Amino acid sequence: MTTWMWVQAVGILLVFLIFVGLMMTRRIPTILALPSMAILFALIAGVPWRAADPETATISGTILAQGAMRLSTAIAGLIFGAWFGQILNKVGITKAIIRKAAELAGDKPILIALLFFVTGSIIFSAANGLGMVILVGTIVIPIMLTAGISQFVASIVVLAAVGIGALFNVSTWAVYVDVLGLPVSTIADYTLIAAAPLFVVSVAMIVFHIKRGGQGRRAWAMPNGSSSGEGRKVPTIALISPLVPVLMVFIFKMDIVPAVIIGALATLILSLPKRPVHILSSALVEGIQDVAGALGLMIGIGILLNSVMAPQVTAVISPLIESVLPGSPWTYILFFTVLSPLAIYRGPLNVWGLGSGIAALFVGAGMTPVAAMLALRVVSNVQAVSDPTNSHNVWVADFTKSDINDILKKTLPWMMASVLFSMLWGAFIVF
Repeated sequence: MTTWMWVQAVGILLVFLIFVGLMMTRRIPTILALPSMAILFALIAGVPWRAADPETATISGTILAQGAMRLSTAIAGLIFGAWFGQILNKVGITKAIIRKAAELAGDKPILIALLFFVTGSIIFSAANGLGMVILVGTIVIPIMLTAGISQFVASIVVLAAVGIGALFNVSTWAVYVDVLGLPVSTIADYTLIAAAPLFVVSVAMIVFHIKRGGQGRRAWAMPNGSSSGEGRKVPTIALISPLVPVLMVFIFKMDIVPAVIIGALATLILSLPKRPVHILSSALVEGIQDVAGALGLMIGIGILLNSVMAPQVTAVISPLIESVLPGSPWTYILFFTVLSPLAIYRGPLNVWGLGSGIAALFVGAGMTPVAAMLALRVVSNVQAVSDPTNSHNVWVADFTKSDINDILKKTLPWMMASVLFSMLWGAFIVF
């Protein structure tokens, strides 16, 4: 690298560190930080605003215009996933699953916590977004607190379920399709490597904290009010509906959007609701509202992705990436385990932040797309459960009156352990 390129690299690194600091201190939202970084990276690397040659990467065309559409597949998947989640809510399946779990658990704290963890994982595998977390949380958290489970344990039960659900939620896989060019079937093949250790570690974490003293007061006022699906008896067979899209992808290697559509139709057939057309249309509108923030974030990620992949920016950053790129299974394990906390605060290993761009650079520097995908999916477990910048973490901490930073400190070691187990499992497969 020339001296000027080193100056540019330092400038890009400084911009990155400044914006990470601004996001950590909540001075600027991620939805604005990502496109801002993209433009500044491009300016520092010398990307022109416009160019007469259409093959030349430009800020206006390549980064902003094309970048905004870069994750169109992921955006479509997210919209359809949110639609499916609202359908489950409106026909009463979500609440029916929770009630069934509560009936099975009785008044045993550990059993209640574990059943709600499994139940939440199943629900979140079909529907993501803050709206669904609020819907599930407002039901299961009061039940857990009434059973004597502490506010902290009730919080981590919901957050761990979000982490497991996110791994199996096929609507979130499209980001890896867009960023790394992998088929959905390949992503499905490696899901268990990321999910199984997280599941085992989460169960151990929940049981450990309950036995250590995670008992709370046995009193909690259940929230009043009604919502879609309340009071309606749902056929037992309809409770399998959340699993239909997942099975379509895993068994039949189906793409995300048709799998979700089949899941939605199966839900209506199995639950036989009144006014099914109204449910489909209103669920779509409300589902889009639920994930509006995530959609905006995806646009920002696409812009950032096109920025770091612009030839001018890549020429500056690639030598730095190549110098730290893991070259063996053991360095791969060590690198991503030790640095897994960089997935929080929208850091460089967060696929919903800088991670998408970094992954593209890893692949450009020689790492296989499968290895990059697996690493990002595994470290995303840290982000999904522990990250204080997650809207669902903020809501859960507020609802349970827990300290959000206390949740981070107490869950991070467990999540890093799950990363280590997954990396040990997967490293020798992808290398």
